[in-house]
Amino acid sequence: IIVNCAAYTNVDKAETDEVLAHKINALAVENLGLSGARVIHVSTDYVFSGEACVPYEETDSVAPRTAYGRTKREGEVLLQAVCPESIIIRTAWLYSTFGNNFVKTMLNLTATKPHLKVVFDQVGTPTYAYDLALAIYEIVSERKYEGNDGVYHFSNEGVCSWFDFTKMIAEYAGHTECDIQPCHSDEFPSPVKRPSYSVLDKTKIKETFGVKVPYWTESLKVCLKNMI
Repeated sequence: IIVNCAAYTNVDKAETDEVLAHKINALAVENLGLSGARVIHVSTDYVFSGEACVPYEETDSVAPRTAYGRTKREGEVLLQAVCPESIIIRTAWLYSTFGNNFVKTMLNLTATKPHLKVVFDQVGTPTYAYDLALAIYEIVSERKYEGNDGVYHFSNEGVCSWFDFTKMIAEYAGHTECDIQPCHSDEFPSPVKRPSYSVLDKTKIKETFGVKVPYWTESLKVCLKNMI
């Protein structure tokens, strides 16, 4: 079994570097599918338009609006074509104790800046990478993947904006001196329009594999405790 966590994830840069993003997010994934191994592949909410008003289900129509989303969707298609027994898990708003991510950035900013503006018109669900890893481990270690190929969604439970997310990061970290205020996305010019709505429905993965999904604030507390 190959668990593919690799991806070209710089959403802005992918707009001008789509050739490389396609090689990593699509062609490399196809090559893994041709290896003869079963593949569990991590994909993204960016395969959707981000304009929904209810959580996305696996059967909802895809409509990526960015180079990143297009290349990730192509990876899904190519993988399923060459490795029908593969499992694709779409996730969103990943963070962890490792690497660079939103939680680490906001921990630094709320500790060092007296004022901070964070967008409130993009909503989704923060996902602790540890929880996603545990779900994949359970699927693999107990061989629950047998006969259960296809697409699944996984993120933590609940819904929030980036502003709400930041407020909780600051509160749990004790960074009470920073004045955090909500703002609109257009106050931060970007080469791409990020999804306004990135909430994923987790019913299928919970019912199929018996996976338990923690609420996002509880997982955030665990992550911050591990960082400290």
